[in-house]
Amino acid sequence: MRRLSDDLPSDKGNNMKTLGIYSTNEFCQHIDELVHDTEKGNLALITKHDRPTFLTIPFDERLLTYGINRAVAIHLFESDIVTMSRAAKIADLSIENFMEVLGEAGIPAADYPPEDLEEELGINEL
Repeated sequence: MRRLSDDLPSDKGNNMKTLGIYSTNEFCQHIDELVHDTEKGNLALITKHDRPTFLTIPFDERLLTYGINRAVAIHLFESDIVTMSRAAKIADLSIENFMEVLGEAGIPAADYPPEDLEEELGINEL
């Protein structure tokens, strides 16, 4: 089993959710680990012959509130696995509407340190 986030740089620390990728053989051998990871809020992709077969998603408040497409999109965006644009497509929303959903879920649409945001916006200290 590998975790997609292991391949991605992130400054979100150890609390970052991940996407576990299991072959069908690994799935059978590590079902307890898969269940435990899902209970912790992580998604898992099960593959057969390197092709996606099915996806596990936590049955939680987010899923009940936003539905499957939006819950998956939020998770993938929050984990830095997909871009805002791709997450919006997964959620079947415009980028603007997806940003509103992120706000409702308490997830920042941008992850800028204050100094970088000031620089990006051209704000100079007086």
